[in-house]
Amino acid sequence: MSRVSGRQVAAALTLLLAAVGLFHLGGGAWIYAKAALAKTLIADAWDETLKGGVNIRPWPWADTWPVAKLDFPTRGKQTTVLAGANGATLAFGPGHLDGTAAPGNPGMTLIAGHRDTSFTLLGDLTLDDPVRLQTADGGWQDYRVTGTAVVDASNPWTPQSFEPGGSMLTLMTCWPLDAIVAGGPMRYLVFAERERRADIRLSAR
Repeated sequence: MSRVSGRQVAAALTLLLAAVGLFHLGGGAWIYAKAALAKTLIADAWDETLKGGVNIRPWPWADTWPVAKLDFPTRGKQTTVLAGANGATLAFGPGHLDGTAAPGNPGMTLIAGHRDTSFTLLGDLTLDDPVRLQTADGGWQDYRVTGTAVVDASNPWTPQSFEPGGSMLTLMTCWPLDAIVAGGPMRYLVFAERERRADIRLSAR
């Protein structure tokens, strides 16, 4: 069962006050302010998760919580992965698709994100680029990009290189990456297979 800390309540109140204060400054300013504050609250919730918390919601009324953290060393970027991949969740960061392997577990783990926010870097990833995944126990697992694909979202797909019993991350966003209008049936996929060696465990960043 998740718990709400005093810090989260205070942060949530700050979010509400910010909404009131920025209402007269226009929708654009409010969107950027909300995104920045949400990012901080999600990072705090992940820190609580690493300390042993379970399903720590970043704000009291959130219907999602952080489940993993992605690190793209060659791009100098990190992002926290949230539970679920519905529209409400993806507005705040990449989300783990229900029904796929839990982050860090054997099998196919699918993580989706918007091409113009959390997953803008997918188009820059190249073959053999490293991708690191931190799980709730604080451990880091190393993956390496093995391929990409453009697929129709309505058709089932499985990368040819995936072996039963293996562990693969599939990172997904909308295609084309530079489309002016969001949505559409096509998806861009990046496949990253887990390296076959012992996990590297580092202290939480």
